[in-house]
Amino acid sequence: MFSLIRSSVELQKWRNLRVTVSIVQNAFAFTTKSFSSAIAKDVSPKGTTFTVSYLVESLGLTKKIAESISKKVSFEDKVNPDSVLNLLRSNGLKDSQISRIIRAYPRVLVIDAEKSLRPKLQFLKSRGASSSEVTEIVSNVPTILGKKGEISLSLYCDFVKDIMEDGKSLCHSWPELKKSNRIRDISVLRELGVPHKLLFPFLISRCQPVCGKDKFEETLKKVVDMGFDPKSTFVEALHVVYEMSEKTIEEKVNVYKRLGFSEVDIWAIFKKWPFFLKFSEKKIVMMFETLKKCGLVEEEVISVLKTRPQCIRASEQKILDSIETFLDLGFSRDDFKMMVKRYPQCTAYSAETVRKKFEVLVKKMNWPLEAVVMFPAVLGYSLEKRIVPRSNVIKALISEGLIGSENPPISSVLVCSDQEFLKRYVMKHDKLVPKLMAIFTRVRVSK
Repeated sequence: MFSLIRSSVELQKWRNLRVTVSIVQNAFAFTTKSFSSAIAKDVSPKGTTFTVSYLVESLGLTKKIAESISKKVSFEDKVNPDSVLNLLRSNGLKDSQISRIIRAYPRVLVIDAEKSLRPKLQFLKSRGASSSEVTEIVSNVPTILGKKGEISLSLYCDFVKDIMEDGKSLCHSWPELKKSNRIRDISVLRELGVPHKLLFPFLISRCQPVCGKDKFEETLKKVVDMGFDPKSTFVEALHVVYEMSEKTIEEKVNVYKRLGFSEVDIWAIFKKWPFFLKFSEKKIVMMFETLKKCGLVEEEVISVLKTRPQCIRASEQKILDSIETFLDLGFSRDDFKMMVKRYPQCTAYSAETVRKKFEVLVKKMNWPLEAVVMFPAVLGYSLEKRIVPRSNVIKALISEGLIGSENPPISSVLVCSDQEFLKRYVMKHDKLVPKLMAIFTRVRVSK
């Protein structure tokens, strides 16, 4: 495997990379233990129900997302959460941004708005951040609101601002003794050209950084030599290679080879999704056999995993339940096999999600099962943002006698951009454009 990797280098200019950034352990380090402990103290069984209803009503979150958040933080009244939301809104954050903040850092809802949050927002502005910069910083790295002490907050703020300023050296103003493992890692990754949209998740990740200057240099050089593009899966590869020895990687490669994958296949999938090599032999073999239960032969299983390697993390039971869901809706086993080959993600959807979309696509719109089998990707489209609005427009056109009495092909309606759909079915009907646009945007706006 590594001989193949070494012969597949794509980033020659990084081969002699030297990392010279210093390191000090534990400076505002993110640890899973401390994060979990902080969350545990903020969860109250009594307040869980109230928390769910509050999040749904105040921010329009789905019940599923609200329930997930309530497992991490809960409250029994709306006094403090209301204060937090009002403060964030008064500082220019939109509800969509606030929702993202709460999903990433639920604990913000129980932080004292006046005594803790307001002073922090004011401090960020005092550091020279404009209102729009404060909004972007807080939206992308909400954990900054949990930082204690002006020194820590100041360092964090300056670092995040540097990430957002393309082409600027992250090391230019940073005291060497105040850089943690994570700061050091991100500084070097930024210099390599990793875009800030990938650095932000790394900054707030609960995963541990690569510890030790020598170990970091060694891991970084391996990933560079493997040819990973800094603008794609480079950060994921860094984690995987750091956590796995060459011997372990070779063992995982041999497991896949025994199942029929070629080294070229394995390398291509690893480049696409580095976590492909993180699973145990038992899990790999189990998923291979489970996909065979979908009716796929060995070559088809390999093809599915090459297309969608993330399938391997699904549980056997989830895939078996998925088979039963589709069979209950009237699909045959051959239909299911074909859908998995064309769109492996369909096995990951819950029974409720599949049934809701089936209800609209097949029962209300009368598209045949065969249409869904031919274009199973429609099951991955948003019900509220794509399927329902477009279906309603088509129903209106049929009722007006403008496109005949039968639905256009499902691919023509759903498998295209909004712009193309509007051009195809709305803009050509001059007098009806206002009415059709109202139908098209009604559901989307209300959500």
